Amino acid sequence: MRLAKLPDRTPVRMNIVLAPGLAQRLREYAIFYAETYGNKEEVSELIPFMLDAFLDSDADYKAKLKNFKRKNTRSGSEP
Repeated sequence: MRLAKLPDRTPVRMNIVLAPGLAQRLREYAIFYAETYGNKEEVSELIPFMLDAFLDSDADYKAKLKNFKRKNTRSGSEP
């Protein structure tokens, strides 16, 4: 299981439109999550954490973001 157990949180409702195949894969992933951790979570609760984990693991994105922040720090644009 690549996704860590979700932390306690205030529920947030999200509405998105998905292709049927992706929706099925997400439902299957939610079942896998429940089997792994013993907690049933709705797909809508897992998606934000899945996206966060995806972005954290994307080396190209992190390199680009680091470069962007470095450029903005030198130009004084970063808050």
